[in-house]
Amino acid sequence: MKLIKRPYYLDSLIRVKDIPDIKIVTGVRRSGKSKLLDAFYDYLMADTQKKNVIRIKLNLKENEKLLDSNELYRFIERSYQAVVPNYLIIDEVQECRGFESVINSLYEEEKFDIYLSGSNAFMLSSDLATLFGGRYFDLRMYPFSFREFNIYYGNKDPIASFDDYVIKGGMAGSYLYRTQQDAYQYVDGIYKKTIARDIVQRFKIDNEPLLIMIADFLMDNIGSKTSIRRIASRLTSNTYQTNDKTVGTYVDYLCRSFLFYPFTRYDIKGGRFLESDKKYYLADLSFRFANLGTKNMDYGRLYENLVAIELLRRGYEVYVGVLFEKEVDFVAMKDGYKYYIQVSDDISREDTFHREVDPLLKIRDAYPKMLIARTKHPESQYEGIRIVDIGEWLDGSDAKN
Repeated sequence: MKLIKRPYYLDSLIRVKDIPDIKIVTGVRRSGKSKLLDAFYDYLMADTQKKNVIRIKLNLKENEKLLDSNELYRFIERSYQAVVPNYLIIDEVQECRGFESVINSLYEEEKFDIYLSGSNAFMLSSDLATLFGGRYFDLRMYPFSFREFNIYYGNKDPIASFDDYVIKGGMAGSYLYRTQQDAYQYVDGIYKKTIARDIVQRFKIDNEPLLIMIADFLMDNIGSKTSIRRIASRLTSNTYQTNDKTVGTYVDYLCRSFLFYPFTRYDIKGGRFLESDKKYYLADLSFRFANLGTKNMDYGRLYENLVAIELLRRGYEVYVGVLFEKEVDFVAMKDGYKYYIQVSDDISREDTFHREVDPLLKIRDAYPKMLIARTKHPESQYEGIRIVDIGEWLDGSDAKN
């Protein structure tokens, strides 16, 4: 497989090198966590400073003995070298039963700088504080960004290549397949045979079809306000019963495995968060196309999904804006600033354009405002609002690669 450098993620690990916290790489399955640790290993080995680097991949047959926690601990202890810095890098750490006791003991001994990746069903972000007592640094990885997609394929014109990215998505392993149908089969396998099965095993779920149905519903309704009660009502029939509590629990599992990201609503005028009716966006659109095909193709919602994940990728806190009866797609916050963003498909019609900019014009503060759409034109401005083509924005200077 062709590999491209992902310097943002590698630089993030390098910045925290030798800091005592346990470094953990998280993100949706097949987003490149192991490849990142390989790149970090190569970085360490290229440095001429004397050091001891222990690299363990617990999903390999040769390391089968290390799946026992006592054996793993003894192997690492025997590999320790006094005087020089010691680095410990473990892939698929959850394969070792009782791994958390090993890692916590090594942390307390202060002998190793520790880096981990693992199946997200067993190392969910909300579990890390419990596993490691808050003594960790969580580096979130996402599927390929549009800029990384363009680097991979050698695309020079982001406006021309954008439609291809929407269809193919950012799961780089799918790029090896010669037909899009085969690529989608690969992605669907990640969704149903890996992510869903991980959740089933981790939480001992006895109703996997319900989990899949809920995920399908969220995929079909990305970018829409979604109430747990509405999902339960839609899925309940004379032959199939569920309830709000079960649906809410399953949605939480899907989000904790990084397949979906929940976005809380934010009252712009009141400056407060609204807990009801969150929006859910998919880690990568290829999961939707692979599972649901091209039915219900609302490109405006799909583009919202791309922008939502890209804002997270760029390090923003992101919320859905509410102003009186109007909605602003995103309120993005970073470094003490707010950014108001609307996302649309085609704004060539005057009535559509004004419908999109109207909520932004009603915001009275001075923070930047932007309309991102499929304009296929250079950036322009309207009443202080930036009008930007979505392909140009996704491939822009703030993009992570």
